[in-house]
Amino acid sequence: MLRPLIALAFASSVALAQNPTLTAPATLPVTFTKTISANQAKPGDIVEAKTFQRVQLPGGGSIPSGVRVVGHVVSANGFTYDKTPYAHQKASTLSIHFDSIQMNGQAVPLNVTVRAIANPIATWDAEKPQTSSDNDPLATRVQIGGDQLIPSQSEVRNMDGDVVAYNKRDGVYAHLIARGDCDGSDVEVSVGIFSASACGAYGFASVNLAEHGTAAQPSTLTLVSTHGSPEIWKHTTALLEVIPQQTASLGR
Repeated sequence: MLRPLIALAFASSVALAQNPTLTAPATLPVTFTKTISANQAKPGDIVEAKTFQRVQLPGGGSIPSGVRVVGHVVSANGFTYDKTPYAHQKASTLSIHFDSIQMNGQAVPLNVTVRAIANPIATWDAEKPQTSSDNDPLATRVQIGGDQLIPSQSEVRNMDGDVVAYNKRDGVYAHLIARGDCDGSDVEVSVGIFSASACGAYGFASVNLAEHGTAAQPSTLTLVSTHGSPEIWKHTTALLEVIPQQTASLGR
């Protein structure tokens, strides 16, 4: 039986236990640190990402920004154009699995869904003011999903002007808002540059999000395209959500 959670020192303040667990509700805003392409990847290749905001955990603990997340390529096949008249193009796929988060030199397995994913351009757009300082002296930024953040203000508002998140000293936090296949939450979690209602793929033209992780098939992300080879470029960001009633225990 797991002992109650106890706080251990890890960089800024990481909540660990005798057998550390990562449980819902929690979200991990991550950025990929190298490119994975369906043209070049092979099953078993390492997938690397890192958190880019403090991750708030149930019980008051946290994981700092910059913590490594590791996965692997499940399958990959590049796109080959079929020149036969009226041919139905064979789909190109890229499937990866998020294995663990590296905490205090050890690996805590992940059971997550990819709530949202954004290519580097969508990511960069969310990190910079939308207009020049002459037109917008408040330097308003638009989160991935449409919410508006003003760096000098604590409230983050949606397009209707409702407060949906808070910009705090170490990042943006929100109660998740249900949309599409994504659920909502009554507990504040880390969202980074993503809107509280962000759901699905942003900036991935002609690419379908075939899998994003479920309780039956957790932590698996599959991109499919009949127009080209799917890629997850370096600096792509994602919001990983821990699947409810799933735990990831660190073996000793």
